[in-house]
Amino acid sequence: MVGLLPSLVLCAILLCSPGLAAPTSGASTASHASSAAEPSETVPLASDNPNGVLWSASETNGDPQPIRGSLGSTIMAEQNVELQRQNPDLLAPPTTDHGTIEAGNVKWPFSLSPNRLQTGGWARQQNIHQLPIATSMAGVDMRLEAGAIRELHWHKTSEASDFDISNWAYVLSGYMQVTAVDQDGRNYLGTVGPGDLWYFPPGVPHSLQATAQNPDGAEFLLVFDNGAFSDDSTFLLTDWLAHTPKEVIAKNFGTAISAWNNIPGEQLYIFPGQDPSPDAQAVEDPQGQVPNPFTYKMSQMTPRQLPGGTVKVVDSRNFTVSTTIAVAEVTVEPGGMRELHWHPTQDEWTYYISGYARVTEFASSTVAQTFDFQAGDIGFVPAAYGHYVENTGNETLHYLEIFNTDIFQDVSLQQWLALTPAVLVQEHLHLSNEVIASFKKTKQFVVGPN
Repeated sequence: MVGLLPSLVLCAILLCSPGLAAPTSGASTASHASSAAEPSETVPLASDNPNGVLWSASETNGDPQPIRGSLGSTIMAEQNVELQRQNPDLLAPPTTDHGTIEAGNVKWPFSLSPNRLQTGGWARQQNIHQLPIATSMAGVDMRLEAGAIRELHWHKTSEASDFDISNWAYVLSGYMQVTAVDQDGRNYLGTVGPGDLWYFPPGVPHSLQATAQNPDGAEFLLVFDNGAFSDDSTFLLTDWLAHTPKEVIAKNFGTAISAWNNIPGEQLYIFPGQDPSPDAQAVEDPQGQVPNPFTYKMSQMTPRQLPGGTVKVVDSRNFTVSTTIAVAEVTVEPGGMRELHWHPTQDEWTYYISGYARVTEFASSTVAQTFDFQAGDIGFVPAAYGHYVENTGNETLHYLEIFNTDIFQDVSLQQWLALTPAVLVQEHLHLSNEVIASFKKTKQFVVGPN
């Protein structure tokens, strides 16, 4: 009898174990119930802890500290308070965050990029040296005074890449006149304003000049379809001729050498010029003009109105020449958010124009990290990473989603679940039939506050 006692005790323990006990009748029929299914017995339930943003990045006072509920403690040593105010979800992450995104960061403020100052304007850039994870795209923020010229130039491959470089742009302020000549000798001239685009394929020479329609000139965002691109490696007209013997130049053009006595001895890059007429026309060309315009008036598009904001999408379906860059221009009203989604095959390079945003990126393997953004910031979301963009401010959030692709694509979490058999969704998430039936079968893109 004494020898049987340990076996009886062990049996009793095993029978009382939650994982091995016989299922209740409610659990066995959970997937067929009309109300929510019973919670899974294999994993704990998701936490109900509030995980909202703890303070606004727009606050100019207060004392941001790495404390969320009972977790964390105050900073006793030195701190950059302004930086902490701008990044509440890095200082005090949501408890749903776990691990660290590859390369550790998906955010870069243009304010931290070195600025190249020129007579007539400036330029600052972001590439893999500033944001190593962003291997598929790079950006330049450029400013030209009225009449100032970004000199005649073209783009090819970068030193670190075998890929050709295309040039896509979004006008942030003011008006720009662009010119180009393609490989078949067909030319183009166009003038664009705030919210408009231009695109030049690899190797096509072009120029950029601010008009005086805005007396302050213009500022614009340039995006290149390779993260290793550097604007310092652009092929410039003056740089080329300054490094070509003058007798060769004269022979090429059939002129006297003296005709070239006053060409610059080094590159100009950005320099002052005469204000171009906004009504200027392309030079008469026996080959004709390019078949597909290099500019697109996105500002004149009617946005799609959504419960929480608006969206415009421009890709090769409506901007035919833009075969390597696609964009979604998004606005999100206070309390709204860009719905939970992912992009199947393309990275997203995000530029924030106004407002405040919060983004959590899910990288699989239990890794998720939350970041905060404001105007002038660049974000990056690798292909297939689940994410959302939430407006955390009191004004309209306005930003661009830019992709290295010809066609914009995304997958909506809500649409996916709405078009999946309800019993399958219920067995995963233990939701009621009523909740599942309320899921939208079309993409919402931007949703409003509950």
